[in-house]
Amino acid sequence: MDVDGVLTDGKIYLLPDSDGKIAETKGFDSQDGMALQWMHWKGIQTGIISGRESAATTERARTAKMTHVYTGHTEKIPILEKILANSGLDRGAVAFIGDDFTDVVIMRRVGFAIATANARPEVKAAAHYVTSASGGQGAVREVVELILRSQGYWDEILRHYELC
Repeated sequence: MDVDGVLTDGKIYLLPDSDGKIAETKGFDSQDGMALQWMHWKGIQTGIISGRESAATTERARTAKMTHVYTGHTEKIPILEKILANSGLDRGAVAFIGDDFTDVVIMRRVGFAIATANARPEVKAAAHYVTSASGGQGAVREVVELILRSQGYWDEILRHYELC
């Protein structure tokens, strides 16, 4: 997935540290993080391809147990090819969530292309599925639940939390 506008609402906060240098931070949805951990539990690889380098993004990827973490890459096709080669996955077995123009090139090369509710209209037009939630507000959780349901894992997740 992309990061800004998908895992976040797209806002980037630039804050001065004690030395007057600027530090970047972002806000991530906690329910998205839980959902990404469920993917890890079920052996489903997750990852990010982001044009921005960010310590906050790298830490979020670590805590969400993502397999593939690529930041600082505006040219995303070579990264997708690398992920496919390293994982042994066929591109038809890959889903990708995006929100902006740079994501469409990946969306056109995977089996399940997803746009967030806050995505640009052109990105939504390229998607197989558009989330009802916006990025940073549960869009990733929505997609994870959809995938886990389609893979037959959802009832097991619910039982884990004594919900059925």
